[in-house]
Amino acid sequence: MKLGDGVEQAIHCVTVLAALPEDGLLSAASLAGLHGVSTSYLLKHLQVLSGAGIVGTVPGPRGGYRLARQPGDISLLDIVLAVEGPEPAFRCKEIRQNGPDPLPQKYFAAPCQINAAMLRAERAYRSELRGVTIQDLIDQVQAADDGAIAARGCAFLAGHLRQPKPSS
Repeated sequence: MKLGDGVEQAIHCVTVLAALPEDGLLSAASLAGLHGVSTSYLLKHLQVLSGAGIVGTVPGPRGGYRLARQPGDISLLDIVLAVEGPEPAFRCKEIRQNGPDPLPQKYFAAPCQINAAMLRAERAYRSELRGVTIQDLIDQVQAADDGAIAARGCAFLAGHLRQPKPSS
């Protein structure tokens, strides 16, 4: 199974957004710059994350992105499904029924064993991703950090954090 680059980018961005103060925002350009990726490509993924209710957006020149849910309420599966879509990775086309000299239909009454095995693997994969939250990842990184990761994050936020204009 091969996931698109957007999944990695989305997970990293959601993890960074989890570090923001409650009223903090980051622009797509800042997130892209932090990860050395294309802003236009990242914007597509931020839009689907927004549509899935994972990130929230604030429009305007002082706008940006922030989490829409708590980090403990966002699983890796939520992000993968938002970016890649809900379809299983393997989609059986029943090619066993194609080709010359096809067998009678009675030989295809049972589900394809290959499809069944692939769907079991998909369920296991999704179960594992469902069990890991963004908060879990943050906790693991913090436990292993000697201070360098936190310092880099603080320096980044000091230069890129946005706060929306207060309402009058």
